[in-house]
Amino acid sequence: MGIGFPNLEIGPQRVQQVDFRNCTFMLVRFPSMVTSATLSWDDLRVLLALHRQRSFLAAGRALGVSTSTASRRIEALESALGRSLVQRSSAGTAIDPQALELVTLAEQLELGLQAARRDEGDAQLSGTVRISMGEGFVRPLTHVLCDLRRKHQGLLLEIASETRLVDLARREADIGIRNARSSSPALVERPAGRLQFALYAAQSYVERRLRGGRLRDADFVRHDFIGFEGPLSRSPRAEWLVARGAAHFVVRSNSDLAQQAATEQGQGICLLAQAQARQIPSLVQLDTDELPPSAPVFLAYHRELRNTPRVRLVLDALEAALRQGLV
Repeated sequence: MGIGFPNLEIGPQRVQQVDFRNCTFMLVRFPSMVTSATLSWDDLRVLLALHRQRSFLAAGRALGVSTSTASRRIEALESALGRSLVQRSSAGTAIDPQALELVTLAEQLELGLQAARRDEGDAQLSGTVRISMGEGFVRPLTHVLCDLRRKHQGLLLEIASETRLVDLARREADIGIRNARSSSPALVERPAGRLQFALYAAQSYVERRLRGGRLRDADFVRHDFIGFEGPLSRSPRAEWLVARGAAHFVVRSNSDLAQQAATEQGQGICLLAQAQARQIPSLVQLDTDELPPSAPVFLAYHRELRNTPRVRLVLDALEAALRQGLV
């Protein structure tokens, strides 16, 4: 059973008696909408899809059901609650504002169901583990995880490359690899070393403009750089480059892979994680007057997963790899 069930709290409402086998639950208290009703997940998931897709046709396609089936599910839900949930107009279909609490409830149940499915398996080392990480971690750590699976065939892996910090407290993932701590008391965050960065350029760029492969602080201003876009443009890495005179950013991106590709193409100099760049033979690490910045690395997971064998297995493998300097 997924974490947080039964007794799911969302604002003033409380859900009890969650039954994942039958995908039903009892809505005990939902003051703005209903006093008591038995609802089906089959109905609620259509409401959630309708909210996301904004039409019965698109919602049905997303769920693999017909438009008429999606419509019947909403009618069944409205009948159970005794009120209308959907507003139809020429602009599309929208959920009634007073029913958005129910959408939030459906979202949380969806996460709970996904977590419950990952928790299926025996008490040993089988079942699914979902790991969320940034792009720069994906390649080296996927190798580590695949090596682990060769030894434990019952282990199933979901590897999500994401720039956002997923909500581990709500079980959007089982493990998160991140560079900052959260404030959630529901999480355990293991320090796992530091991520070291360095400046890299393609061999072709070095031959054209950086004979010897050394970049002095005084020379930053006359070189081309691959920079950061969005919130990363205000990160310590970006500030380190600008503080040394980097001003001509010919490519900017919030994607590690895009920055890497632009660097490989000889577009300029880029600040990359050493573990990411050392796997690319065409890139040259540059010598600098000062060591580029580093960032802490944490392995984060829900406190209630700390004694789950398959999660502990993956955590230990990831921590060992991180501490050995793979990232």
